[in-house]
Amino acid sequence: MYETCILKNGLKIIHQPITGRAAWCGLIIGVGSRDEAVGEQGIAHFIEHVIFKGTEKRKTYHVLSRMEDVGGELNAYTTKEDTCIYASFLAEDYERTLELLADIVFHSVFPEKEIRKEKEVVLDEINSYKDNPGELIFDDFEGLIYQGYSIGSNILGSEQAVQRVTREQVCAFVKRYYTPERMVISSIGDISFNKLVRLAERYFGDIPMGTEPLVRMKPDIYVPSTRKTAMDTYQCHCVLGNVAYGYMEDKRLPLSLLVNVLGGTGMNSRLNLNIREKHGLAYNIEAAYTPYSDTGVFTVYFGCDKVDFARCLQLCRREMRELCEKPLGARQLQKAKRQMVGQLVLSSENYENLVLSIGKSFLVYGKVDELDDICAEVEEMTSDLLLEVAREIFAEDRQSVLIYE
Repeated sequence: MYETCILKNGLKIIHQPITGRAAWCGLIIGVGSRDEAVGEQGIAHFIEHVIFKGTEKRKTYHVLSRMEDVGGELNAYTTKEDTCIYASFLAEDYERTLELLADIVFHSVFPEKEIRKEKEVVLDEINSYKDNPGELIFDDFEGLIYQGYSIGSNILGSEQAVQRVTREQVCAFVKRYYTPERMVISSIGDISFNKLVRLAERYFGDIPMGTEPLVRMKPDIYVPSTRKTAMDTYQCHCVLGNVAYGYMEDKRLPLSLLVNVLGGTGMNSRLNLNIREKHGLAYNIEAAYTPYSDTGVFTVYFGCDKVDFARCLQLCRREMRELCEKPLGARQLQKAKRQMVGQLVLSSENYENLVLSIGKSFLVYGKVDELDDICAEVEEMTSDLLLEVAREIFAEDRQSVLIYE
């Protein structure tokens, strides 16, 4: 299904051919906020903003209009380990898209005026984020469990750090890390793979490989802890969880299934049925699992009235304890597998999400597992394996807790 190749300078290309007029393409760069040096906090995300503010041959308006003039969309995001610039467009505009991506990533000039202006935009984003405790608490929780490690830092950075960012720092970070061997062009659309590769070679092939290795400090030390933070909010917000498996660990998929059973997106998750439907204690309750290259994070989040906090926490822990003590029955296990397989298949039909997913997979693993193989792996899971995973990740004595009250 997928076609792949690697250019001489290390740039990876992955493509899924489909028929239809719409296409999707992204450039995934394997560098994020955890790769910032001391004094650079927030710079990876800041670059995601200012990289659109003019190149050697285009002003901001022309960068932003290049795709929109033909009905396309251009967007970007930053995570702790990745930066991605991606577009949706008509398949006839593949060359326009690839040329623009190369121009933005390798030929941006970062004007001082635009840097000063964009600082105000990012500061507004930071302050807006602070007004949403249901989102802020997740970053603060990772700061709690990864104390002393850069992976625990907030992606947006602090107001003070953003104010200190200089053009020299921006240019140095891009030069150091925006190199082709750390990048993947991910594509889904109606174009032959040979033509896609020729276009990639035309616009990316002459970019030299980097000379500085990317070194990440693995967060080996984890000490479960509890922290309460006074917040001027009506609700009490809480995240409890644990460090979990990284990308290279075999138990990632079983943990994903367990998290789905516990508190996934379905309304039939155990946490939702118990705490929201049965007891009516919380409107929003969910479990999540985020893997990174060398670690991962498992979380349960809920927001509730302050008088209901202790009861909600007790019920959450009871559900996790049951998964640690009692294996799923045959019917429960089959139902959980069927739900997860259905979600995987439906997700694969969302091409914007898929183009980013396969690009990330090719960046991390150098391959993409076929959907049928993943579904087969789900079907092979046993209740004993899930019980083992639950005891490793859901154990109460391994949980950290962050409370906004």
